[in-house]
Amino acid sequence: MTLLRAAFCIALLALISASVSPAFAQREALNVLDEPGVVPESEDPPPGFERTVVLFRTNEAPGTIIVHTSERFLYVVQPGGRALRYGIGVGRDGFQWKGLQKITRKQEWPDWTPPPEMIERQPYLPRFMAGGPGNPMGARALYLGQTVYRIHGTNQPHTIGSAVSSGCFRLVNNDVVDLYDRIPVGTKVIVKQRPEI
Repeated sequence: MTLLRAAFCIALLALISASVSPAFAQREALNVLDEPGVVPESEDPPPGFERTVVLFRTNEAPGTIIVHTSERFLYVVQPGGRALRYGIGVGRDGFQWKGLQKITRKQEWPDWTPPPEMIERQPYLPRFMAGGPGNPMGARALYLGQTVYRIHGTNQPHTIGSAVSSGCFRLVNNDVVDLYDRIPVGTKVIVKQRPEI
């Protein structure tokens, strides 16, 4: 009987570890510099970070955006206990935050003006870059309250699932266009760092 129980436990552990989502096996922080002007060859996110519909328990109203930075996913609450899940890149150590915001503005192919703090850390960056395919802001931007943070596209799709930004949330361009088309100005955005029990 003990041998049977041990075999069952081993099989159960193997099944659980095989089905663990990439959210629990977070991609490590990449040491990636911004690459203004680089146009990616592929717009696909890394495996496991593709847009998909998932079961999602929340008391928030449909249409609410919930960002789980520790999981590297952004969720748009849908009716019926579901959510549309997008893989994201998040702020690196020292640049992660949590809180409640609203979408205050939306922009197609936004221009990019790195803030002075970013220029100080990365002096090679341009002081201004017009919107377009090589722009680090990507195809769309949704502005979060009166902060410097945005939900935006990227010209570095390989960074999705990693902690690489200065506090913004990045999606592959196809996903940010999809999100932009779904989300109106005024949408509630909840940013969480750790899962709640």
